[in-house]
Amino acid sequence: MKFVLDTTAITDSELREREHFESICESANEILNLIAVASVKLNVECYIPYPSVYNELIGFLKRNNCSEEILIKLDTWLIKKTPNRYEIKIPAIILYEYVISIRQKMNKSRRLAEDFIWESSAVTMSSNDVKAEIGNLISKFRDRYRTTVRQGIIDSPSDLDVLLLAKELNAGVVSSDIGIKSWSERFGLRFIEAAKFPKILREMIRRSEYYEHR
Repeated sequence: MKFVLDTTAITDSELREREHFESICESANEILNLIAVASVKLNVECYIPYPSVYNELIGFLKRNNCSEEILIKLDTWLIKKTPNRYEIKIPAIILYEYVISIRQKMNKSRRLAEDFIWESSAVTMSSNDVKAEIGNLISKFRDRYRTTVRQGIIDSPSDLDVLLLAKELNAGVVSSDIGIKSWSERFGLRFIEAAKFPKILREMIRRSEYYEHR
């Protein structure tokens, strides 16, 4: 069985909450330990797109002061592979749907910007503390813009690499990213929520041990 991991497969906050991990380093260490056991016992292969997602994840772990031991485990048990972007075939309908989704996001973001321009005009005419009010509006706009434009789409090369590599290997995708989830379905790929991945690995390992002792 093959899986392709996104950065969130290791760093997802919901995963840490469900598993009661106190830090990203603890989360990474436990997941990599489970992957190691699954690899040895069940020939499970866990891939990470290289260098895009790999560098992203390594940088994240280093910024959180994770130990060298954890980084070595990552290099040992995650298979680094660059997707073969020249050979992977994608149906034209997927590109067609992506262009439509981008156009829809652009239209929504334009309307959002117009709303905030009108609101900022009202603030400058009525507020005594214009700078503070405009600062609050900018903060609200950034949050709304991020939700409106980025949610549900593939918006980075690393996200696309996850899908392409999974397509190439006929592997499951492990992530908590909504855009990756949405487009995994369009690509016809199995999708595993990052927060559920440790439990899935434990169940696979437990079942293998059960049959070993029968």
